[in-house]
Amino acid sequence: MRIERNKLSSQVLAVLRDMIANERFHPGARINVEELTRELGVSRTPVWEAIHRLEQEGLLVRIANRGVFMAELTLEQSQDLYEVRKPLEALAGRLAAERIDDATVRRMEHIIDQQRLIVERGDVVAYSRSDFEFHAAVYVAAGNPYLQDVLERLKAKMRPLNLHVERYLRLLLRDHTRLLDALRARDPDAAEAVLGEHNQHLIEAIHEAQRSTERRAKP
Repeated sequence: MRIERNKLSSQVLAVLRDMIANERFHPGARINVEELTRELGVSRTPVWEAIHRLEQEGLLVRIANRGVFMAELTLEQSQDLYEVRKPLEALAGRLAAERIDDATVRRMEHIIDQQRLIVERGDVVAYSRSDFEFHAAVYVAAGNPYLQDVLERLKAKMRPLNLHVERYLRLLLRDHTRLLDALRARDPDAAEAVLGEHNQHLIEAIHEAQRSTERRAKP
């Protein structure tokens, strides 16, 4: 019986992760747990177990007498995360270039083809999902399970980032294309450099958002 309940909790957790990935809950938004329970057709227990797990991961926040909310990263927190991610992803790019196989290169080529269409549509939500898939392929290709685990956790923590990246989509796609070229050429130096630049572009986007916030705050 306990095994079945654990299995149900895992299923609910997977559904909630998918909802977050598809931006069903926006950063800072309140989550109606009772409504969610009815929608999923399960009891409260597996839902609360999944919520507790997502709290531990920093994706949800429970506030006494107010309810459960999607976490919302400050721009400063986001910058801190990217400063950690930048050198680690650069390392993953170097290792991936040394170890990637042809099947993974072909899969990443397919992802890039999809991203071109997504960018043409300006679909930020679809790009976010595709971006996770692209970077996950790099982490796996790096062939270091410890590095993969750390990077996947860092990337997941960025879900609550409310950063408008529409204007940066073409630049980010160009970075992905350059990375794929480096991986295809099995060039560790180039792959490392591209991923460092890719993360720096996102750090600069955060700086621009900070400056914009400061300008609006001035009387």
